[in-house]
Amino acid sequence: MESVFDTVAGLPLHPLVVHAVVVLIPLTAVGAIVMVLRRSFSRRYGALVVGLAAVGAVSAVIAKESGERLAARVGTPTEHADLGSVLPLFAGGYVALLLAFWLVDRGIPANRPRPGWVIALGVALILAAVAATGWTVWTGHSGAVATWGSRLPA
Repeated sequence: MESVFDTVAGLPLHPLVVHAVVVLIPLTAVGAIVMVLRRSFSRRYGALVVGLAAVGAVSAVIAKESGERLAARVGTPTEHADLGSVLPLFAGGYVALLLAFWLVDRGIPANRPRPGWVIALGVALILAAVAATGWTVWTGHSGAVATWGSRLPA
C-alpha cells in the first residue's frame, strides 16, 4: 500500500510540496522581521504571517516525509537528506518564536513602548527567521544539485 506521502496522481509528492516550503519560509521571515521593526505591521498582518509560516512549517514536515518515500524509489542524495531531516526543526522553532512574539506584542497597548524582554524576543525571532531561511535555501540548493547537477553542463 502506498503512503499518503508517496505520490499524487502518479507524481511524486516531494517536488510538489517543497515549493510551499521554499516560498513560505523566506516570505514569512521577511514578514516576521517587518513585524519586529514596525508595530503597526505586526498588528495588521501578524495573524497572516503566523498562519502562512505555520503552513510552511507543516509543509517542511510533509516534504521530509515525502522525500524519504522518494528516496526509497530513486536513491538517497545524502547531503540533501541530512539537511532535509533538520529543516522541520528550524521551521518549527521559527514558527514557535513568531507565534510567541505576535501573541505578546498584540497584547501591548499601542501607546506604550515594548518592554526590553519583548525587544529581546524580537531579536531572537529575527535570528530564527534568518536561520530558517538560510537552512531552507541550503536544503533546496542541495536538492537541486542532486537532481540537476549531473544533467546540465557546467
